[in-house]
Amino acid sequence: MRTYTNPVLDADWPDPDVIRVGADYFLVASSFNRSPGLPILHSTDLVTWTIASHAAPRVEPAGHYRRPRHGSGVWAPSIRYHDGELVVVFPDPDHGIFVTRTRDPFGEWSAPHLLLEGRGLIDPCPLWDDDGRTYLVHGWAASRSGQKNLLTLVEVDEGLTRVVGRRETVVDGDLLPGYRTLEGPKLYKRDGSYWIFAPAGGVATGWQSVFRADSPFGPYEDRIVLRQGETPVNGPHQGAWVTTPGGEDWFLHFQDRGVFGRVVHLQPMTWGEDGWPVIGEPTADDPRCGQPVLRHAVPDAATSAGADVARGEGEPRRTDLFDGARPGPQWYFQGNVPAATAVTGAGTLRLAVAPDDLGNLRDVAGVLGQQLPGYPCRVTTSVDVNLGDVAPDLRAGLLVLGRAYAWVGVERSGGRSRLVARRRDEDSLRVPETDLMEPVELPAGNGPVDLRLETDEAGKVTFAWRAGADSPWRAADTPFEAVEGHWIGAEVALFAGGTTATGPVPEGAHVAFGPVRVEDRETGTVR
Repeated sequence: MRTYTNPVLDADWPDPDVIRVGADYFLVASSFNRSPGLPILHSTDLVTWTIASHAAPRVEPAGHYRRPRHGSGVWAPSIRYHDGELVVVFPDPDHGIFVTRTRDPFGEWSAPHLLLEGRGLIDPCPLWDDDGRTYLVHGWAASRSGQKNLLTLVEVDEGLTRVVGRRETVVDGDLLPGYRTLEGPKLYKRDGSYWIFAPAGGVATGWQSVFRADSPFGPYEDRIVLRQGETPVNGPHQGAWVTTPGGEDWFLHFQDRGVFGRVVHLQPMTWGEDGWPVIGEPTADDPRCGQPVLRHAVPDAATSAGADVARGEGEPRRTDLFDGARPGPQWYFQGNVPAATAVTGAGTLRLAVAPDDLGNLRDVAGVLGQQLPGYPCRVTTSVDVNLGDVAPDLRAGLLVLGRAYAWVGVERSGGRSRLVARRRDEDSLRVPETDLMEPVELPAGNGPVDLRLETDEAGKVTFAWRAGADSPWRAADTPFEAVEGHWIGAEVALFAGGTTATGPVPEGAHVAFGPVRVEDRETGTVR
């Protein structure tokens, strides 16, 4: 029997929601300040996934997100299928709740429109009821609204364009013993009852609760249906219930792994004799509550063909040979940038030199990144800064980005080039980056330099470089302990930044990167 090993998505795919349309599953995740945002993943078996599209080709309002706004942007979305369309409802905690839709999830999505304006409105999810009425449930962010631990329900029109009915708090976590940070609700209807699946307890330490009522506005009963139990999976919660074509019920949720972000697990889901769901396998002390499974038969196993799926094997592709017209869909920028910022072809990425590099790469929108894999990995590329009319002073390289960051690459200043590896531990420009190795002078007119980073199970990063394929790799003296970002895991990134010491960056200035290869260090598999 074919099996899978959790996590099925072993990288940062925060706050997943999933819907099935026929034989196809579509997953959406939070993307915060990343552009493009709202990644839409596709699967036919719930364990192997590819990137179908992005529902947000840029983060709106576009002008507001021309600079990186870490921790803001797109928070936990929901995805539903209604009247022949896939619909994504998503919050920006500083602006409100928005809606975008498409009839082709592999193509373009509509421009988002504002459904509910307001600060602190988060984690929305709609339900089209059998009687023609439509509801939206959402949570609250205390950082913007001053309140949290509440779930609110509002009646809206079928097209999700305006409020048409009452708005009420349907679950108050302060009235439930032990509850804190109740958020991330998903609204369903089954056998005449209304169900809200919602996590509580905090991102890294919480649990999954389910609420049941005979009316959408309650009153709701509650039960904890998934917690860590005796497993190593901390805080298993916030996700999606989905039913397979074979009639099986499954639940996808995240686990916060710190530097690796919120990885996604898949759990079997059954219904007890009392009509409540049990997710995962029953815990030893309470058979009504589940704990995560680490390995399990795949969904609809009797009709599923293929090999077992090991940890990380179901991830979308990480390696990019830069043989298409644009970078692969696994890449994103730190904010909205012009379309010509990254151009690919014939095995080369031409990355525009960002004019806003004032010394802190966290403030540069043109940093091109993807999630740091959750397994020990090796990432290699090359960089060439000698492409003619480039900025007199610049730096470019391979970066691990979080609240702190480190990089290896080439720094060009006053016509001289040096190979450097540096880190920054705080945002203040009064504190300079520190060296991880003694800088190495490069000969005039040097060609591409190969760059490499390797990570271990804990996220420790070792940088290395070599002057060409015939040269030995030279490792930086000091490793770097990767650090998570604001609500996200650490990222692997490419960057090219110009300094302002000798004037503005010339228009069209760019550097060239070679193919990026991501390898699983434990299996040797190129991902």
